[in-house]
Amino acid sequence: MKVLGIETSCDETGVAIFDTEKNTIVSEQLYSQAAKHALYGGVVPELASRDHLKKLIPLIRLTVQESGYLLSEIDGIAYTAGPGLRGPLLIGASAAKAIALSLGKPSIGIHHMEAHLLINLLESPAPSFPFLTLLISGGHCLLINSRSLGDYEIIGQTLDDAVGEAFDKVAKILELGYPGGPKIEELAKKGDASAFNFPRPMTNKNNLDFSFSGLKTAVYYECKKFKQISDNQKADIAASFQTAVADTLLNKTKKALLETELNELVIGGGVASNKFIREKLINGLEGNKIFFPPIERCTDNGAMIAFAGSFYLNEKEQDMNLDIKPRWPLSELNNG
Repeated sequence: MKVLGIETSCDETGVAIFDTEKNTIVSEQLYSQAAKHALYGGVVPELASRDHLKKLIPLIRLTVQESGYLLSEIDGIAYTAGPGLRGPLLIGASAAKAIALSLGKPSIGIHHMEAHLLINLLESPAPSFPFLTLLISGGHCLLINSRSLGDYEIIGQTLDDAVGEAFDKVAKILELGYPGGPKIEELAKKGDASAFNFPRPMTNKNNLDFSFSGLKTAVYYECKKFKQISDNQKADIAASFQTAVADTLLNKTKKALLETELNELVIGGGVASNKFIREKLINGLEGNKIFFPPIERCTDNGAMIAFAGSFYLNEKEQDMNLDIKPRWPLSELNNG
């Protein structure tokens, strides 16, 4: 089966084709709008929608062309149905439904976070259910007991800012620009991580939830102490902040592995591309099997949607409902 995957949940337009017989992504394209949104310090939904509208069809054509297949050879179309921004989701869903109708093939709406979770199954070696999942991105910070395909229990989540959101806000405080994650990671390499003792939020609480708003606020008030922050001080703040985030993620994940008695950990989402955080988790969780997707598959992409779609398309009949869900808890998948 050849699955065309379309990802348009936020500010990346991703398209890919997954071939189940070859068990590989045969072709993929990804366009990021980050540079455009950087002018405004964050994602502007209307601009995101317009850019998806311009880029999606050309990217689909290019992906199909480079795969060596004909569009008529595609067996099904998977698209991101949620969670995400309503406008971008509608554009991806509309394109998927139109192509499916023209081909007489089935289409399926995919949960964005499940796709991040499942893409690790394409790697070798691959994790096997059940396993613990840590999803860390601009909009999410979740600890999930992944029992089986479609059966997920959220055992920990952020009570306020997601990890990537905290990176973006701290980068704004330091006047580094958007997106904040890569900029803080790069600047932190030049800094002293022990220069500032920022809090590790909720690590003393007897639960698995996260909170990063207070950490962001601590950075803000530390910066207020300086009349003018030097580049060296900015680097120290970035390194200290990044270390506080990594320590917090490690603390909660370690607790979750002990509580669930699982020894396999899957990590996904855009923040999983942070090499410092990767190394912190790998070294701190020695003795467990840890699975990361390749760096290029951490951010939103069409490959994860195509791959996730391959698990569900055989069960899906053709329909034309634009069943997008901008707010879609992962746990709802368990109820169909």
